Amino acid sequence: MWSFVCLALIFSLVLCYGLVTRSISTAKRFKLPGPNALPMVGNVFDFLMSTESAFYYLRYLANKYKDILEIKLGTAQCLVITHPKDVETVISGTRHNEKSYIYRFLRPWLHDGLLLSSGKKWHQRRKILTPTFHFKILRHFNSVLIEKSAKLAENLQSEVNCAKTNIYPFISDFTINSICETAMGTVLDEESSTVSKSYKNAIHDLGTHIFYRAIRIWLHPESIFNLCQFGRTHKRTLNFIHSFRDRVVEKRRQNEYFDNLYTETMTESDDNFVMNDKKRLAMLDLLLNSEKQGLIDSDGINEEVDTFMFEGHDTTAAALQFAFMLLANNTDVQDNILEEYYKIMGSSNKRPTISDLSEMKYLEACIKETLRLYPPVYFMGRTCDGPLTLRGIEKLTPKTIIIAIFDLHRRSDQFVEALEFRPERFMKEPTWHPFSYLPFSAGPRNCIGQKFAMMEMKLAITAVLSNYRLLPVTKPQDIVFVTGIILRTKDPIYVKFEKR
Repeated sequence: MWSFVCLALIFSLVLCYGLVTRSISTAKRFKLPGPNALPMVGNVFDFLMSTESAFYYLRYLANKYKDILEIKLGTAQCLVITHPKDVETVISGTRHNEKSYIYRFLRPWLHDGLLLSSGKKWHQRRKILTPTFHFKILRHFNSVLIEKSAKLAENLQSEVNCAKTNIYPFISDFTINSICETAMGTVLDEESSTVSKSYKNAIHDLGTHIFYRAIRIWLHPESIFNLCQFGRTHKRTLNFIHSFRDRVVEKRRQNEYFDNLYTETMTESDDNFVMNDKKRLAMLDLLLNSEKQGLIDSDGINEEVDTFMFEGHDTTAAALQFAFMLLANNTDVQDNILEEYYKIMGSSNKRPTISDLSEMKYLEACIKETLRLYPPVYFMGRTCDGPLTLRGIEKLTPKTIIIAIFDLHRRSDQFVEALEFRPERFMKEPTWHPFSYLPFSAGPRNCIGQKFAMMEMKLAITAVLSNYRLLPVTKPQDIVFVTGIILRTKDPIYVKFEKR
């Protein structure tokens, strides 16, 4: 055991040695704020703590050093920024579009999917996948999401008058089934639904594995990580996740899909798109059709399915979890949402259309405010491609730039009563900098599925509130966060359901 540790440390020191000169010269030229770093290892030992402590330590650093701070992982310089003007500099153009070093730990899972790819490959994949979330296709997805939302409300019937309900399992079932039936065109059968529960747990485990590895520089080399017990556990988890993905893809392959999906090339803003109404279109159909045309291979399909299975269910489930918690603690907001809903829908039992949903401005404000306080993607990392100027410091050349979205969204100079739940702030013209609110990122790499996610959340919330009054159990001040790949809590979030 000790020989393995020594070998790992020696390897890490050799790996870092080549970067020492550059790191020292950078430190001499620029005195950046941040915690004191040790030679060679930087601030790595500062983060050898629990995932809970690490989350709040990062919040402490962001608050102490305000707009910008430097953290060193080994000898690699990492800038953490929270000022909207600096954020705009980094993500508004195409220069710093490549994901940062930390995302490499996601590659064994997502490989070169849309989240992690860059350059020509990213542009090609974005072009292939853009039609999936076109307005006219979302109209077809709407009927599926209405059915899944109704099922969510039905499943919660068993929780009526219980002292408290852990809402996440109900919500994640809803989101995983929704993304499978819409974007993947695959209805989960009973066996698959059972396996999907393990899939969701496996994704949680991956987040823990990735953080554990990221803060231990001696585990960064693949050869060393794969030899240790933790690396072997990580591999088994990945194998299970990929097997679930294979099940979804194979089920769709066995069904017929379009050979000629479109009558013409389409972009996100194209309103002249014509789709065959005889069959619901799925993202996976697009990928399979692109495979026939030689634009993508089976590995590429797997990359994109893994990416969208994760992003399409886990982030939305996290957002809905926080939304229901906030609504339970603000019963007047629930009443306002329902008042708006019935005003638009009338007393009939008609199904809400996309046009109906677009009129629900107050509900949308509630969702936006939830995403401000609890952004599921609470940080972003980019690689610095050449010198840049931040906070008046010119020619900065950090290896990595981290945008601390959680702290950015809670800046008191951008949002009045920044820590309070105030949906009405989104009912007015924004008074904040456009790059101080980034729940779906911004710039060229903004979230391709944000319209889908908003539609899904609106339908889920209205379906639940139409049937139940939410009562508080977990309060915002009770929440303890942990560090992961998306915003997670240490303990379950509980809500009480009362029949209306």
